[in-house]
Amino acid sequence: MSPEEAFAACAAVVRRSDPDRYFASLFAPAGRRPLLFALYAFNHEIVRATEIAREPMMAEIRLQWWREAVDEAREGRPRAQPAAIGLAELLQRAPLAAGALHALIDARGEEISSAPFAHLVAIEAHADATSGALMRVAATLLNADAGVDDLAREAGIAYGLAGILRSMPFHAARGKSFLPADLLAARGDKGAIVQVANMARDHFEKARRLPIPRGVVPAILPASLVPAYLSRLIKNRSDVSLFRRQLILLRAATFGM
Repeated sequence: MSPEEAFAACAAVVRRSDPDRYFASLFAPAGRRPLLFALYAFNHEIVRATEIAREPMMAEIRLQWWREAVDEAREGRPRAQPAAIGLAELLQRAPLAAGALHALIDARGEEISSAPFAHLVAIEAHADATSGALMRVAATLLNADAGVDDLAREAGIAYGLAGILRSMPFHAARGKSFLPADLLAARGDKGAIVQVANMARDHFEKARRLPIPRGVVPAILPASLVPAYLSRLIKNRSDVSLFRRQLILLRAATFGM
């Protein structure tokens, strides 16, 4: 498979499985979009590794496969898998350390356990290590000189927490809950959801007050969906339609979050 074919396959995976980031990536320069698609396809694969495995050991094996795939991609000998081939091109074309990709894998490893996070600070840290870290890497691909640590942390935590809340039915069907154990004990499911949603909203408000460096808007753009997601969750309504999400992203790309 050629790099061009791999990038096209990555784009198809992201469009199907991660439409928020796919649509946001369309606002990136044409030469950078394939790198974003490769990154997000890789992210999809490591998330999927923890979701489809029935046993924790199988999930660990899948994540270890990706750790080795990242190392081989860095050495220019990628495995015959579209996201792995895309990563090899990404690591050659962009000043990105493979350690950032390993950190994303390690963070997803925390999701293998069926035990909930112990407290609110733990779920906040996890959202930063996953969604926030992914935004930092994406921003680096778009502008290596941009200092976005604070912005990516706030926006990433907001988007990550909203994502955790949106995925609750999926994980509940598999016997998992990521809601903090201390909140569940003190306030029950509904109270815990409200508390996590409030934290997500606070981080979003902090993010929107920070400047967005030139060129990195597509990396941060998915966070603009947080208010709409939280509103639907608190009102116990169906998820935001894809069309409405695209309108929100278009407006945010044009006028800001």
